[in-house]
Amino acid sequence: MPITTCVFDAYGTLFDVAAAARLAAQEGHDIALADQWQKLAEIWRDKQLQYTWLRAITQEHCDFWQVTQDGLDFALEALSLDKNDARRERLLQLYWELQAYDEVPDMLFRLKEMGMKTAILSNGSPAMLDAAVASAGLGGYLDAILSVERVGVFKPNSRVYDLVGQHFNCVSQEVLFVSANGWDAAGATGYGFETAWVNRNNIPLDRLPHRPKHRLNTLHSLPKLAQS
Repeated sequence: MPITTCVFDAYGTLFDVAAAARLAAQEGHDIALADQWQKLAEIWRDKQLQYTWLRAITQEHCDFWQVTQDGLDFALEALSLDKNDARRERLLQLYWELQAYDEVPDMLFRLKEMGMKTAILSNGSPAMLDAAVASAGLGGYLDAILSVERVGVFKPNSRVYDLVGQHFNCVSQEVLFVSANGWDAAGATGYGFETAWVNRNNIPLDRLPHRPKHRLNTLHSLPKLAQS
C-alpha cells in the first residue's frame, strides 16, 4: 500500500534539543555553562525522556513542559549549575525557540510537493509544539500537530499512535512514521506503521521486540523513501 501520510516526532527529529543549551552557552556571559553545555544537554534530554516513561508506567501523567523543567533541574543539580535562577530561566526560554535541523524545511517542502500529508506526533504539549513550529517557520509545511495531551499518556503507548488514523482517516500501512528515538520508531513498528529511525548520533539499536524498518542518518532522503 502506498504511503500517503508522513508523521514526525518533534524533539530530536525535527527540532534540535541541544540547541537551547548551546545557544545559551554561546551568549558568552555564563562561563560555567560554556564549559558544560554539552553534558547538560545530554543529561537534560535523558532525564526528560526517563520521566515520560516512568509517568506512563505509573499512570501519573503531567504535560511535557513539566518533565522538561524537571529534567533540567536534575541536570543543573548534577553538574552543580543549579544556584543560578537566571541561567535556568534562560535555558527554559530557549527551549520554546528550538532550531529545526538544517534539512527539515526543504524535506517537508518536497513532501508537500509530492502530495503527502504531513504531521507532527509528539509528547510535547500543544503550546510547546505551536511555539517550536512557529519559531522554526514550519507551519506552512504541516497539516496537523498532534500532541499526546489528547490521550493523556506519553509514547510509546498505542493510544498515542491511534491519533494519526483518527485525524487523517487512514490505515496504519499508509503512514510513514519518522523518529530520532529508536524506541519510538520501534513502538510505531509494532503498532503497524512503516517506520524510519533517524540515527543522527550513530548509536546502537535498542533491544526491543520490534525494530524500525528503515534507518537514516539525516532527513535528506526521507522524500525518496516515502515515494518508494
